[in-house]
Amino acid sequence: MLKPSLQLRIGQQLTMTPQLQQAIRLLQLPALDLQAHVRETLESNVMLESDEESPAESALESVRGGEAEVPTRDYPTEDHNRQGSLDDEPEVEIADEGWDDRSAGPTGSSWSGEDDRPTDFGDAHEMTLREQLLEQLELARLSPVDLAIARVIADAISDDGYLQEDLETLRASLLPEINADVADVERVLAAVQSLEPAGVGARSLGECIALQLRQLDPATPAREFALRIANEHLDLVAAQQLTLLRRQLRCSETDLEMALALVRSCHPRPGATVSGTPAEYVVPDVFVRRSDHGWIVEVNPATVPRVRVNQSYANLISRNADHAMLRTQLQEARWLLRSLEIRSETLVKVARCIVQRQARFFESGEEAMRPLILKDVAEAVEMHESTISRVTTAKYMHTPRGVFEFRYFFSSHVEAADGTEMSSTAIRAKIRKIIGQESAESPLSDSKLAEMLSAEGIPVARRTVAKYREAMQIAPSNERKRAAARPG
Repeated sequence: MLKPSLQLRIGQQLTMTPQLQQAIRLLQLPALDLQAHVRETLESNVMLESDEESPAESALESVRGGEAEVPTRDYPTEDHNRQGSLDDEPEVEIADEGWDDRSAGPTGSSWSGEDDRPTDFGDAHEMTLREQLLEQLELARLSPVDLAIARVIADAISDDGYLQEDLETLRASLLPEINADVADVERVLAAVQSLEPAGVGARSLGECIALQLRQLDPATPAREFALRIANEHLDLVAAQQLTLLRRQLRCSETDLEMALALVRSCHPRPGATVSGTPAEYVVPDVFVRRSDHGWIVEVNPATVPRVRVNQSYANLISRNADHAMLRTQLQEARWLLRSLEIRSETLVKVARCIVQRQARFFESGEEAMRPLILKDVAEAVEMHESTISRVTTAKYMHTPRGVFEFRYFFSSHVEAADGTEMSSTAIRAKIRKIIGQESAESPLSDSKLAEMLSAEGIPVARRTVAKYREAMQIAPSNERKRAAARPG
């Protein structure tokens, strides 16, 4: 018979402390979200204050902290082996960043909101499709009744630009204020369909394409054939039954190609050309620049919030129980400063490791990109892969070749004929280069591209070439040939 009993066991387990949770949360935040989080903390924690310094002191701190130099060296261009050890890489040294208990890092921006420098404000609101249609309707000189009908039609148009309701439903929605028949709604719909963007208010794909084609000059070659295709034969185009389509249209092969080119030039979702979301700006977290001694990696000081512990309040805290809340806020403030320090240090470590591994890319471009995975960087900086994943997500690097997300430098690999490994990014760059140099009259097929790459010692299958080509949004050889032969 079982009896209840008590047993003592000794064991070990990992626990996520509040400090560690905060460090992980700040590590994965993008620069703008980090600044917003720190601003909110400044408002709620009296033990934190913005660290205001003179421009000269900020400049001195920017020079002193956050730099890592990557000396240049000559690399054999044929070496693309990802398995090379770190001993073969250029040594990177980083200067002391001067993190302490008082400041979370250098920055030239003010956190008090009293910065007198002129600020450029972008357009925070872009018109939606509905707002753009209503603005055009106000200038269309419609009668009050037609304008009311047009507004109801505009409300029923989706973000893609298509009318989602049938005419009878629209007519019923006007009752009892407006007693209109279906013919009146259809007449006003024709006026709405004449607005920008071309093709808006269509009830089907064929009508959308036809509306756009009707705005072309009537003298445009093959325009009438293109209209017939849009209204009657889109199913044959989708099924690639071009021979049957030419017989139905009773046109020449040249006219058919020109008509199909006109149809393909139309936008299938005209409403998508109207953006209702404001532009998002990328703030680089680190800068990579060239110097006389090599590549310099430095933290962008504008992304590091400058905050510190309010020493005046901290010195007033006693061991009295009445100050328990203030002592808690003081501890949280110190945790925040330490978490910001860990974030910046980790960011620099990962950035300089990427620059170290991808030095050929900065020298020669995409074709010199080396294979790199998260595990490689995790082993180099002695961190977990999940930490590297957080650091490289939504973090950006400003380089002489442009602004890139950290993730851009990670890619899969393909083993070459000589046993070395090549990055998929380098292979895509080679494909783009070969296609850019091909003859417009005889574009290279995917099979031919695969053969040319295999001849260079890069064995890739035709389907792999097709996948890379589609990822770069490059049309297949038959469409590239038609585009080259298209007049104008």
